[in-house]
Amino acid sequence: MRDPFWRLKLLPWRSLLQVAVLTNLLVIAVELFLTLGYVQFAVVRQAIFLLYRPPLGILIIVALAIGIGAIAVYILERWYQEVIINTSILWALVLCLAVLLLVKSLLLGSSFLGSFDEIQLMAIIVGIFWKGRPYWR
Repeated sequence: MRDPFWRLKLLPWRSLLQVAVLTNLLVIAVELFLTLGYVQFAVVRQAIFLLYRPPLGILIIVALAIGIGAIAVYILERWYQEVIINTSILWALVLCLAVLLLVKSLLLGSSFLGSFDEIQLMAIIVGIFWKGRPYWR
């Protein structure tokens, strides 16, 4: 009897985890700059407050999560060209990003850009598969 997880063992987990770490580090850096701007400048504080108000806030959160997924695929395309991207690689990237977002939200708490909830997870999946559309085989 064959091992049902043999295809999972063949995925490039190290490269995908590195992509997820780089994406999360980029998100943390942007969050740091936004937090510093929020604390230091009243204009930035008002702009962030205006963007995150209820009618527009959910759209901003979804758009940012789609962007996080698209950035992860972009990093995978540009810096890890030895990885042959297909649908299973994209799903493994979703898993790596979800795990690291969960760890980040547990360690750092809630944030402006990336946290771990159902809406952002679904938007990250949309972003990954939207940017990775040429690789659906």
